[in-house]
Amino acid sequence: MIERYAWKAVVKPGMLDEYKRRHDNIWPELKALLKSAGIKNYTIWNVGNELFGYYECEKGIDFAAKTQAESPIVDKWNEYMKDVMIMEMDPVTGAQPKLTQVFFLE
Repeated sequence: MIERYAWKAVVKPGMLDEYKRRHDNIWPELKALLKSAGIKNYTIWNVGNELFGYYECEKGIDFAAKTQAESPIVDKWNEYMKDVMIMEMDPVTGAQPKLTQVFFLE
């Protein structure tokens, strides 16, 4: 069964174009890592300066989270993105806090 994961963050004022530019040029090694973590259908939306991210985990959320948490590539990307966004991280998982699903229509 595919598990779904959703997160939120905030883009710093005036930095949305830069945020988009960096994602248009996402590092190939980061894309490969996300795919190896079983992540697919990864989409990020924004409204104003708010971001909402969603992806599906073919190998489960725990595997995807562990793969990302142990990756120096993810650490490097998070450091690279610090000047354009504010992201609260879960101190236990080291990832964005998972949003709680309240509705699903298949």
